[in-house]
Amino acid sequence: MTAHVTYQLLIEVTRPLRVQVGRFGKCEFPAGRYIYTGSARRNFAARVARHLRREKTLRWHIDYLLAAPGVRIAGVRRYVEDECAINQATPGSTPVPGFGASDCRAGCGSHLHYLGP
Repeated sequence: MTAHVTYQLLIEVTRPLRVQVGRFGKCEFPAGRYIYTGSARRNFAARVARHLRREKTLRWHIDYLLAAPGVRIAGVRRYVEDECAINQATPGSTPVPGFGASDCRAGCGSHLHYLGP
């Protein structure tokens, strides 16, 4: 059995956005750079390819942000360390409390960090 793969998406938001994010409702995203931390139980390449597609079923919080106009993935980082350990070591502020952290048991306030303009 393979271990989870942790990844970070480096995201650029070209203009301020207000996006409907599932049950969170409308969320504000200032223009700038973001880092999203996630994990894949299997098939890391397929997970990243899914994130890169514009057309997809909106399932996870990050899907809603990535589907918005003016948003692009600028890079992907891959880790063998635990998702929450990587997330907690990531700098930045929390633009949407709870974003991407619905199943988090490590006390992460969010798995999306805003790095600034």
